[in-house]
Amino acid sequence: MTKEKPTSFTESQRLWMLEALAEARLALEQGDVPVGAVIVKEGKIIGRGHNQREACHDPSGHAEIMALRQAGQAIGSWRLTGAEMYVTLEPCPMCTAAIVQAKLFQVVYGLDDPRLGACGSLLNLAQFPGFDHDVAIRSGLMMEESLALLQDFFAAKRKDRVQ
Repeated sequence: MTKEKPTSFTESQRLWMLEALAEARLALEQGDVPVGAVIVKEGKIIGRGHNQREACHDPSGHAEIMALRQAGQAIGSWRLTGAEMYVTLEPCPMCTAAIVQAKLFQVVYGLDDPRLGACGSLLNLAQFPGFDHDVAIRSGLMMEESLALLQDFFAAKRKDRVQ
């Protein structure tokens, strides 16, 4: 596994993750798990997404899938070669498989997901031996902000169940 945990990120990478966090807040406003993603190619956002499973009643309505769909439409191709995804939470197996299929260059995410993460925490589909494409992985960018959104969301859910 070649998951890279860098000690520093560029200012541009921080700005892209701020955009992903803004998407996560949109999911939160809609009552969904606050995960957001943006896809960047040649210094420009070509796709945005936030979790919409609840709003769309769609099990595939993950932030990453929504961003991949928008990016494909934006460039007129499902091949997103050279593009990077910034996402607040480590992608799950479904999303990671779609990321590999889209041929993204890199995924940069905030928070590890040891329960469902497929970019190195639970398993690593992004660099699975035998796949015809590997995706570079970087983690830990704005981890605290991503964690705070998720903790607040689930604390409110627990509070609602108690009342």
